[in-house]
Amino acid sequence: MEILKEIPITYEWSFAEKTRKETSYITHGYYTYPAKFIPQVAAKIIQDYSDVGDIVVDPFLGSGTTVVEALVNKRIGVGVDVNEIAVLLSKVKTTPIDSHLLSNEYDKLLFNLENDTPVSNDVLRKIVLPERVDYWFKPHIKEKLLIMLGHILSIGNEDIQEFFLIAFAQILKSCSIWLQKSVKPTRDKNKKDCDPLKKFKQQTKAMLKKHVEFTQIMLENEIDVIDKYRIIENSDARKLPCENGEVSLVVTSPPYVTSYEYADLHQLASLWLGYLEELSSFRKKFIGSAYTERSTRDLQSMLAEKISDDLGNNKKGKGVRNYYADMLESFLEMKRVLKKGGKAAVVIGNTKMQGVEILNAEVFQEQFENIGFKTFDIIHREIPSKMLPSTRDPETGRFTKATNSRKKLVYPTEYIMIMEKM
Repeated sequence: MEILKEIPITYEWSFAEKTRKETSYITHGYYTYPAKFIPQVAAKIIQDYSDVGDIVVDPFLGSGTTVVEALVNKRIGVGVDVNEIAVLLSKVKTTPIDSHLLSNEYDKLLFNLENDTPVSNDVLRKIVLPERVDYWFKPHIKEKLLIMLGHILSIGNEDIQEFFLIAFAQILKSCSIWLQKSVKPTRDKNKKDCDPLKKFKQQTKAMLKKHVEFTQIMLENEIDVIDKYRIIENSDARKLPCENGEVSLVVTSPPYVTSYEYADLHQLASLWLGYLEELSSFRKKFIGSAYTERSTRDLQSMLAEKISDDLGNNKKGKGVRNYYADMLESFLEMKRVLKKGGKAAVVIGNTKMQGVEILNAEVFQEQFENIGFKTFDIIHREIPSKMLPSTRDPETGRFTKATNSRKKLVYPTEYIMIMEKM
C-alpha cells in the first residue's frame, strides 16, 4: 500500500483560483451545507472517468453536488442520503421549474407575507414544532417564521413549495440566536434580531436568478422530464436504488469520522420541517455514530483495527470502529452496483484524534482492495476552504475554531481515491 502522504499535491485539482461565485454557480449556492466539496471537483471526476449517458451515483448525497454535475454533464444522476434535509435540498437543486410559474407564485407568497394575510387553520394545525425550537428562537421571531412557513405550505405545487422551503431553511440560522460565525451549536443571547421577511426576500431573489440559469442548461441538455435522468431517495448508502452492475461511476465525499457533528449542524432546518423530534435519535442515523450499536464484523483492514485499538475501548474508539464498519458495507454496495471496470471516486481526508493518526484514506484503500477493487489512481489535493472548522483539539478530538500551538489542522489536504472494480 502506498504511503499516501508522500504523494505530491496535484494543484490542478485544488481549484484555488475559483471564486465563491464560481463554486456556487447555478443551484450550488442555494443552501449553506457543511463540508461539501466544490462542483469543480465533482465535474472533473465525472468528465475524466465516465461518458455521456452513464449512470453516476453518490451514496452520500449531501447537498447534491454530484447529481447536479451529473445532469450538467449529460449523465444520469442517482443519490441517496439518510438526512431528509439533504434529500429535500438535492431534489430542489435538480428540479427545473417553469420560471414564469415560479415567479408568479413568489409574487403571491410575497403579497400574503407583506399584507399579513391569515394562514388557514388547517395548515397551521399540521405544523408541530418540537420544544427545542424555543431554545434557538425568540418568541416574536418564531411567530413570524411560523406564519411564513404556513404560507409556504399552502402552495399547491409540490416542486414550488419545496423550492421556497429551502429558501426558508437557509434563513433560519440568521433568524435564530445561533452564534452566526460558528458552525457548532452555540447560542448568542445578545445576537441582534433580524427581519425574517427581509432575509427571505434576499434569499429567494438570489435563488430565482440561479434557477433560471440551471433551467437553461437543462433545456440545452434536452432534459425535459427530470425523473428520467435523476433518482434521489431518502435511503441508506448500503441500499442503493440501482441494479447489479449498471453503474459506471461512483462520486462521493462521505461523512468523516465524527459524523454525529453533522447531525448537530442540520438541526434548525430539521426542527422546523418536521424531521427532528429528539436530537440523540437523529444522530443515530448517521454513518459511524457512537450513539448506536454496530456489528463487530471484520473491518477488512488491519490498519482500521489498529486505529480502533489505539483509541481504546471508549466512546471515541467505538465511534471510529463503527465508522469503518459502516464504510466497508457501503463499499460492498458500491461493488454490487458498479460494472466491471467501473470506478469509485471517494474524496476523503486524514486527521488526528487524541494523539492517534486517523488514516481514513489508507484504511479505505485497504478495504477496497480486500473486497475486489484495485487502486486506479490516488489524487492528493489541497482544500482551499471547507464549511467546517479547520482545527481540532488534539486531546478531545472535537472541532474548534480557536487557533493556537496546541490545535491541529483537521483536513488541510485530502485524497481522491479512484478505485476500479476488478
